[in-house]
Amino acid sequence: MDYLDSLRLFIRVVERGSFTAAATDQGIPRSTATETIRQLEGRLGVRLLDRTTRHVAATPDGDQYYRRCLAILADLDDAEAVLRDSEPHGLLRIDAPGLLTRTFILPALPSFLERYPRIEVQFGQSDRLVDLVREGIDCAIRVGEPVDSGLMLRRLGTIKEVTVASPDYLEQRGLPTSIDDLGGHQMVGFLSSRTGEVLPLEFDVGGRLCEIRLPMRVSANHSDTTADLARRGFGLVQAPRYRFADDLAGGKLVEVLPDCPPSPMPLSALYPRSRQSAPRLRVFLDFVSEIFRTAEL
Repeated sequence: MDYLDSLRLFIRVVERGSFTAAATDQGIPRSTATETIRQLEGRLGVRLLDRTTRHVAATPDGDQYYRRCLAILADLDDAEAVLRDSEPHGLLRIDAPGLLTRTFILPALPSFLERYPRIEVQFGQSDRLVDLVREGIDCAIRVGEPVDSGLMLRRLGTIKEVTVASPDYLEQRGLPTSIDDLGGHQMVGFLSSRTGEVLPLEFDVGGRLCEIRLPMRVSANHSDTTADLARRGFGLVQAPRYRFADDLAGGKLVEVLPDCPPSPMPLSALYPRSRQSAPRLRVFLDFVSEIFRTAEL
């Protein structure tokens, strides 16, 4: 087995968690798979896999090597695809916030997969910062102004933000009619994955951006949790309007200070420079650009 095939086998063992399953997928005997990985570990001088009778998992060194192998083989596949001018194909790894994915991307996904039957899509869903190259991710979709990371960027649009609170909370604290009425109110803190600090509330007052930090008793680093805390009456929360569309329509939440909305947030697709020529990524970026061009954000 040549070196590239041994890398492909190693990736498959990690993903399947089994030598037997990986060997079956690759059409080789299990003994060949185990010997190939043994030789790979000997060549590198490190243990890549922890083996038990029931499961195989990557070691810390193996996990790092796995992600590097993903990037290397993806680059090789992309180079071949460009030279052959072939149909976009291969596994596309996308990291995007869960609700955004479910609300906007998944409803249109069947048409994308029908148009490109040789593309597979794998979604990772998080609010955290990710290292796209190290983790083998082709593209991350993010809300907010991205830091200068050396990644390529495509703007997808802007997302309207809204300030909300539960009816029970407002019954106790009162409905503010201006930012001067926010004394005595509290907020649910959202912890930035970038800084680890709680983000302030933002209000556009006559074209002037005001940042306000209110007292808080609860904070979280995940948007789903902060949204649920708002529903349970723990304070004011700001988030994309689409997140609370059903809650506002059903009366579970009430919009606060609608004349002083938070600043719209940019929506962007980020991807490594090494991926920009990948046909499967190019067609996906065109696909999501069209989704967000016509979406009600």
